[in-house]
Amino acid sequence: MSPSGVNVEMPGEITGLFTDLVLDYTGTLSVDGMLLPGVAERLATLSESLRITVLTADTFGTAAPQLKGLTVEVRIVQTGKDKADAVQRMGAENVIAIGNGRNDMPMMEIAGLAIAVIGPEGAAGEMLRIADAVVRDIHDALDLVTHPLRLKATLRD
Repeated sequence: MSPSGVNVEMPGEITGLFTDLVLDYTGTLSVDGMLLPGVAERLATLSESLRITVLTADTFGTAAPQLKGLTVEVRIVQTGKDKADAVQRMGAENVIAIGNGRNDMPMMEIAGLAIAVIGPEGAAGEMLRIADAVVRDIHDALDLVTHPLRLKATLRD
């Protein structure tokens, strides 16, 4: 069965059906290369409605083994441009992008919805200016996607 997508009402814009969730791994889903507790369960829930892709330089070389068993595609990329190119090929307007690093900025700038995470490894300061929403950790980011009315409340005029 193909994921059905997630509808998010973006104030001032047309309500969008998002079909893809693109995530950074290092510093977003993990700390020191290890998947953060509670992330696997949230990804499993979201994979029922969204195609999930993890785009990562995989600094610690642990992304694939840590995400094994989840309905998630892991792609190793080298640069932020590589991330943006992948998001563009997916149809950027249908993508929710979540990240924390400078190399996530190019994909976040073109994604239909961009959520910046300030996790245990911090976040690039410049990212805060381009994100549609900024959250304190990956759990909050994934929960916003799971409960889109929270996004509506955050983004309303």
